[in-house]
Amino acid sequence: MNLPFKVKLVDVGPRDGLQNEKAPVPAAVKIELVHRLQEAGLKELEVASFVSPKWVPQMADGLAVMTGIERRADVRYSVLTPNMRGFEAALTAQADEIVVFASASEAFSQRNINCSIAESIERFAPVVAAAKAAGIRVRGAVSCAVGCPYEGDIAPDRVAMVAELMAGIGVQHMGVADTIGVGTPLKVQRAMEAALKYYAIDRLSGHFHDTYGQALGNTLASLQLGVWHFDTSVAGLGGCPYAKGATGNVATEDVVYMLHGMGIETGIDLDKLVDAGQYISDFLGRKPSSRVATALLNKRVG
Repeated sequence: MNLPFKVKLVDVGPRDGLQNEKAPVPAAVKIELVHRLQEAGLKELEVASFVSPKWVPQMADGLAVMTGIERRADVRYSVLTPNMRGFEAALTAQADEIVVFASASEAFSQRNINCSIAESIERFAPVVAAAKAAGIRVRGAVSCAVGCPYEGDIAPDRVAMVAELMAGIGVQHMGVADTIGVGTPLKVQRAMEAALKYYAIDRLSGHFHDTYGQALGNTLASLQLGVWHFDTSVAGLGGCPYAKGATGNVATEDVVYMLHGMGIETGIDLDKLVDAGQYISDFLGRKPSSRVATALLNKRVG
């Protein structure tokens, strides 16, 4: 096995984790969550999404959140930007990195952003060019990389096609996302291998949802290929509004526990991470979705 000795995690809880919450989460709570995550040792945080508030009202306060954070020089703060208007907001917010996304499924692309895969890449081209001209890093995500709620299984060559298109417009890093959590280890490895035709291992990451309880297995399968970047979400926050029944991202706490148990460095303090997850879960009025957090919190009161 070609296991990495260290892993870099991007906690997407403040953005991807909270964006579908029905009740408003105040900017002050989001800012406190970011502070707690960076205090726990996270060096990469996906903080906000500059999309139309009409479509994602929870993210309407992105600028307030970004400007309210006490930034650390060693932490990278990223935002989702689907178009030039979103990029201009990202510039104002002084984001370190922008994230653009395309689907490996034509049906999902049409339902999600009302255009074809090729059209979505064309829309991103000027955004990517503007970001790079401004010295801002560009990360891409390929959603529905192994399965789609409308098309079913997605062939690896679809992932390769999107990876080639993204590389062609200058996207520097690509995430392979199992958006609806239907992937299993071998399917995920095939999707990763398809992306590796166009992105080196150091510029590739995994983004796994835990709908069918496969996210940790899919993380391990990716580690075995040498992948060492992953998106995770504190307390297992998240879901996908366009994918019925899709549960949250893999919990950061669960991934950190697994990695530390394998002797793989993350630089993250698990106890402080559990505290951050409990903070946001308490605000939302529910228990963390993380099995590790549940076990450790029970142990504290036991």
